[in-house]
Amino acid sequence: MKILVVNCGSSSLKCQLIEIEQEVCLAKASIEEIGNNAKYSFEKKDSNKVKKELKIINHEIALNKIIDDLIQNNVINSINDVDAIGHRIVHGGEFFKNSVIINDTVILGIQNCCDLAPLHNPAHLIGINACKKIFDKKMVAVFDTAFHQTMPKKAFIYPVPYEYYEKYHLRKYGFHGTSHEYVSKKAAELIGKDITKLKMITCHLGNGASLSAIQNGKCVNTTMGFTPLAGIMMGTRSGDIDPSIIPFLMKKENLTISEIENILNTKSGLLGLSKVSSDCREIKREAWENNNKQALFALEKFSYRIKEYLGAFISIMNGIDVLVFTAGLGENFSEIREMICENTSFFGIEIDKEKNVLHGKERIISTDSSKVKIVVIPTNEELMIARETKKTIQKTND
Repeated sequence: MKILVVNCGSSSLKCQLIEIEQEVCLAKASIEEIGNNAKYSFEKKDSNKVKKELKIINHEIALNKIIDDLIQNNVINSINDVDAIGHRIVHGGEFFKNSVIINDTVILGIQNCCDLAPLHNPAHLIGINACKKIFDKKMVAVFDTAFHQTMPKKAFIYPVPYEYYEKYHLRKYGFHGTSHEYVSKKAAELIGKDITKLKMITCHLGNGASLSAIQNGKCVNTTMGFTPLAGIMMGTRSGDIDPSIIPFLMKKENLTISEIENILNTKSGLLGLSKVSSDCREIKREAWENNNKQALFALEKFSYRIKEYLGAFISIMNGIDVLVFTAGLGENFSEIREMICENTSFFGIEIDKEKNVLHGKERIISTDSSKVKIVVIPTNEELMIARETKKTIQKTND
């Protein structure tokens, strides 16, 4: 069964064709800056990536270009070889607690969540409509927020007048759900334990970053909130701050609310504190090679914020069995992992410094005596979407 995984942005389209029975990615493609001179890349399994600039004015043309390349590169013989399409949808609100077959009702539900994800959900609808014009296949919506729908009410309700929840569904939703779910399952497999008997904290640390507390295989809390701005500091996002900072800066700097939102989303976090970059590789070079104390401080603050949430989540679950690191920083930045795990032996977390610097795929980096298993799991959100697509279609057929 071949599943096309589609991740559509406002001016971008990313696709992977996955043979789900063997869980193999047959090809992947991405198109950025649709509408201008688009940046296109295509990579077939076991082949070199091809990059070029093309004139692509909309998402339907972008999708047709990807399909043409799949055929020309003998990945598929025709469009009929694609058995189903899985769409990544950022926000499902309270409407969607699981992946669902896309129909008119589902499309309306995604539309109704556009206020909650104005940069993402409208773009996903563009991708769905483009696929509807090209394919006559079942399509599945897989929501970033769905995995976190198991949080108890005391975890997701904000302490503001309850009427705002009743009127506007103002609450914590959480994001990166497909990643947190995927790595939690892989971590349980790696250590040979039943996930339904584990207390786990998963750390998705990329330019966007979040932690999830997962107990018995279910999410009980997460750091991102009503929007992806909440939680730990990130590449350019502030994470949690005192809300009174917003009106204070508006008055002092004569800023509009839109300008404040832009500062908190695009000029804060590692970028704002380091004064160097949002890219940890550049910050690392400045911190350790050029002895830039401001850059080092940014990394220390990043680790500190994560550690604060570790303590909170361990308290919520009354313990921890597994600590998982994933995504760009979590998988590749050994120094960050070490800084996060420093002085956590009280919780039974002991990192093995020699194992920590080794590279590889799924791996255990805790000491043999550590009560908590520390693992590094490369995330694979596309595979998780493909799995969900297959499972959802099978449920419908049963």
